[in-house]
Amino acid sequence: MDRNHHRFTSVWNLSATPDSVYAALERAEDYPRWWPQVRAVTPVDDTTATARFRSLLPYDLVITLRRSRHDPRARVLEAAMSGDLDGWARWTVTPHDGGSRVLYEQEADVRKALLRRLAVPGRLFFRANHTLMMRSGRRGLTAWLQAV
Repeated sequence: MDRNHHRFTSVWNLSATPDSVYAALERAEDYPRWWPQVRAVTPVDDTTATARFRSLLPYDLVITLRRSRHDPRARVLEAAMSGDLDGWARWTVTPHDGGSRVLYEQEADVRKALLRRLAVPGRLFFRANHTLMMRSGRRGLTAWLQAV
């Protein structure tokens, strides 16, 4: 097992329609408005952005996201990641119980030097940090969709 390789999966059940959830997720530049751990998203061009993340642990991750799939019909968004993390992340939105089920999947290799050095002792903390960030994202998106 590569100690610097991570796979994450999160599922959010939301009361909003799949189309409204997908519309919110495809506007990555708005994420900092509803997701506290997404500190900044700066568009580079129509398919690329730089994002800065910081959750509970005291470090920032800076990642370049390059859209690799944008499929409104299937409600799938996927991006290749490079920078402090190399890999991919994908959102899939489907109807569920009168609302939406949002599946988030991510596979990434850590490139940030500090995190690579802490890979073994920090692994559980990194996973917990990601879990807390995703819970906060679900709460933030729920509130955002109710307000919009």
